[in-house]
Amino acid sequence: MNLYQVAEEISRRLSAIFRRDENGQRPVYGGTTIFQDDPHWRDLLLFYEYFHGDNGAGLGASHQTGWTGLVARTMHLFATTSAAQVLKDGKRAAVKERRPPVTPRR
Repeated sequence: MNLYQVAEEISRRLSAIFRRDENGQRPVYGGTTIFQDDPHWRDLLLFYEYFHGDNGAGLGASHQTGWTGLVARTMHLFATTSAAQVLKDGKRAAVKERRPPVTPRR
């Protein structure tokens, strides 16, 4: 796998914690039935501080969007870009960095 594919796979695995499985359950909510089944709660996602290693259930603080808020960003990134686009944009950025720095006028 190249680096883009590795990043895409990590994003896929992280986002699977928040997506419904084949039974309509989200791993992030573990056995908390109100978040799994109640129509007023089931589509509201909480971003937890950390997760259970075996089942993906959210643990710790749920009232913040720390690092787990990045999951939404990576889902958007891989849904709207391709490896070719990232490579093209990266080359463009590298060319811009090679230019000599502009010294500010005093």
